[in-house]
Amino acid sequence: MNIILLGPPGAGKGTQARLLVEGRGMVQLSTGDMLRAARKSGTEMGRRVAEVMDKGHLVTDEIVVGLIRERLLQGDLGGGVIFDGFPRTLRQADALEEMMAGEGMRLDHVIEMRVDDDEELVARVSGRSTCGACGEVYHDRTKPVPPDGHCVKCGGTSFTRRGDDNAESMRTRLFAYYKETAPLVGYYHVKRLLRSVDGLREMDAVSRDIGRVLEGQVLERA
Repeated sequence: MNIILLGPPGAGKGTQARLLVEGRGMVQLSTGDMLRAARKSGTEMGRRVAEVMDKGHLVTDEIVVGLIRERLLQGDLGGGVIFDGFPRTLRQADALEEMMAGEGMRLDHVIEMRVDDDEELVARVSGRSTCGACGEVYHDRTKPVPPDGHCVKCGGTSFTRRGDDNAESMRTRLFAYYKETAPLVGYYHVKRLLRSVDGLREMDAVSRDIGRVLEGQVLERA
């Protein structure tokens, strides 16, 4: 089963993707992670990525789709693929559809993690930190790093914060999402692939709703 997790920054896409990887054996394709890995890989594609990023330019759709195609061709996709952070635009959505059709694949669901409270998104992101070893996410307000300084999941002691995980940057990122990415909601609705869950619910409740979508159950509208 191949899905897209769609939603604004702070909606919890990365957290839900990790739960699907752990619980269903799916493979998370995070374009941010893939770009960073490619840059360090030394491959021809990696050199192209590094050249673009070192110049401060945006990585082209062609390069991102190429990275995704490379990963899909490696096989070992377990219980399916989760596209996290891609597509971001209608043009990228068209490119993804064409690429998947060329590889004999298809999308099964696009799950919108709907959050209608921008201030809640800002609050979620501000104060967020991540375990450098396993990626477990913490938050100063709702899930602080344990007093002993060790990750509850892996025991790691290195925690990082994204430079743009602050209120001002978050509002800029939200504006970009609503301008460039939100139109994908209508795009996938017309294709009858879109399913929506309430991203404001607790993590476990959102996870259960996503599970119901994947199992073909109809959710009541929030």
